[in-house]
Amino acid sequence: MSDPPAWVRDAVFYQIFPDRFAASARVVKPGPLEAWNAPPTPHGFKGGDLLGIVEHLDELTDLGVNALYLTPIFQSASNHRYHTYDYFRVDPLLGGDAALRELLDEAHLRGVRVVLDGVFNHTGRGFWPFHHVLETGSASPYRNWFHVDPARLARGEPIRAYAEPGERASRLGYEGWWDMPALPKLNTDEPAVREHLFSAAEHWLRFGIDGWRLDVPGEIRDETFWQEFRRRCRAVNPEAYLVGEIWTVAPEWLRGDRFDALMNYPLAEAILGFAAGSHLDEAIIRRHHEFGAHTKRLDGPGFAARLAELLGAYRPEVVDAQLNLLDSHDAPRFITMAGGDRTSYRLALVLLAALPGAPCLYYGDEVGLEGGLDPDCRRAYPWDPVRQDADLRAFVRAVLRLRHGEPALRGPAPAVTGHDGAVVIERSAPTGRLAVGVNAGDRPAAVVLASGLPAGSVAQFVDLPGWPAAPATVAADGRLSLDIPARSAVIARLP
Repeated sequence: MSDPPAWVRDAVFYQIFPDRFAASARVVKPGPLEAWNAPPTPHGFKGGDLLGIVEHLDELTDLGVNALYLTPIFQSASNHRYHTYDYFRVDPLLGGDAALRELLDEAHLRGVRVVLDGVFNHTGRGFWPFHHVLETGSASPYRNWFHVDPARLARGEPIRAYAEPGERASRLGYEGWWDMPALPKLNTDEPAVREHLFSAAEHWLRFGIDGWRLDVPGEIRDETFWQEFRRRCRAVNPEAYLVGEIWTVAPEWLRGDRFDALMNYPLAEAILGFAAGSHLDEAIIRRHHEFGAHTKRLDGPGFAARLAELLGAYRPEVVDAQLNLLDSHDAPRFITMAGGDRTSYRLALVLLAALPGAPCLYYGDEVGLEGGLDPDCRRAYPWDPVRQDADLRAFVRAVLRLRHGEPALRGPAPAVTGHDGAVVIERSAPTGRLAVGVNAGDRPAAVVLASGLPAGSVAQFVDLPGWPAAPATVAADGRLSLDIPARSAVIARLP
């Protein structure tokens, strides 16, 4: 068993969908693109690239970001690039390998880690071994790299890559992920396939990336694949962060032999159900395959109970390394799920900063970007200041800087208590203690902390943009009252 890398405890991630974040004039595009501010379409390209990210690194570090998670960047014919053509080449639309080199160098100069997205369960139809099978059928030495119908090959019938409307991959002569013709499923039992994928993972770690986010790993139903993947990656970089896209509570994946962490969607669903409260947009949430099944409204005690379940599901080292997110490229934007209520996002962000694990922002959320189901959740970043919520960004910046500046927020497991519409999270470190009170209710909350504090001592409250605070005195019995306005949060440095 091996523990997650220590650096993740102090990380604040920023997830970027490269085609939608920023476009650099230094990356010449081969032809016309979809208008940047037009609604996104399933197949349209906006023209964002890796050098665009480089040119905005200082803004991200100013925000408090010190780690990037990029959705796939390898050669592909889809704007999201989950349809891989070549695992060893960065897409030229993103600037190619040279752009990744510059991004890594400039990010590392600023102390920013970079984690890439690995899609190793399936490829795109343009993946060169699949093309080889399309051209030569049973004669192709790559025929065992995929789940191809052997009887069809034996009859000399070609497999087809492009379907008629409604036709599935199984009718075309091969297995696709979710039976989709555009996504041939790799045969990861084949030694040559495993070696190709492991070599790709090693190659980019040697190139300088800091870890992998692994797409749909549960579709590769072979523990030994991911165990070997971990061994190979850690041999190249002992501090490589390996995080899996598993949407449920799944401690079996985090025993120290496969992944360091999971994308913590169960926490996102709990925070949404608590922070948004009566603002939840039930209609859009119910249309999502995961949030719709698991999101429910929670009061303070209900949220505290759910947190106890989630924090108790894993070893403390794993809890500290979880990738804690509020939304992603695979879900509606948090603010949209909260009915457009940006106060809900503020409350959620305070919770994200106060809890163990690495906070992860989805690009644009910090300036109020909204979006519904895919592809609407993948809108282009609104660089025009008129389209940005500057007050929200200032709030996000303050919270992330607090996260970095207060060791208690990255200390041992918290004590969590629920009180009607509010919750209080207490965290400590040798340098001091913090109490974070979040009131998602529509009425003020008065919460008394029975913490044995020195009578007459003063608790200093942290000012957050839009939520000013004043000091409070500990009562003679050693208790401190946290008075939390409705739909607000307070953060107290305890004496």
